Amino acid sequence: MKPLASIAMGLVVVVLVARYDGYDALADPLGWLLVLWGVRRLADPTLLLGLAGAALVVACAVWLPSTQDALDRSDPSLWWAATLPQVIFCVLLCHRLAALAQGARDAKAAAWLRTTMVLNVVLAVTPVLAFASGSDDLLPAVYAAAVAVVLLLIVLLFAYANRPWVPAQAVSSG
Repeated sequence: MKPLASIAMGLVVVVLVARYDGYDALADPLGWLLVLWGVRRLADPTLLLGLAGAALVVACAVWLPSTQDALDRSDPSLWWAATLPQVIFCVLLCHRLAALAQGARDAKAAAWLRTTMVLNVVLAVTPVLAFASGSDDLLPAVYAAAVAVVLLLIVLLFAYANRPWVPAQAVSSG
């Protein structure tokens, strides 16, 4: 599987939820392991590996029903904070891929990736504005929009997985 396709499949697992006895049967940590597998096969993956690793650690903690219950009973800003590693990963992945696409003169791909990056940044900051204004009624719409942006990123990753500007490196099996 191409690196971007692996990252996209991992994000699909992260986005989809199938609750069974309090647990998500499509465990986000498994999705982040797929993301890590794809990222590690990109050339110069250091920063992205660190961010995906941070998202994996958070996903492991949040996967537990007791943690979810505690977050549900606490301030909504804690759920927002728990999503930050994922959002920052998506922002930097889009930034890096947009620069590569631009360098390869793939202007359309670069524009889509920059747009997705900006949408991720806007949706990362919007909950803070909702918290500050006391408009908690806006949060479900913001979170729905955030899922839509991740879905857009997934589509773009699948669409660009075979582009020649995606810097893949060979990974030894041993």
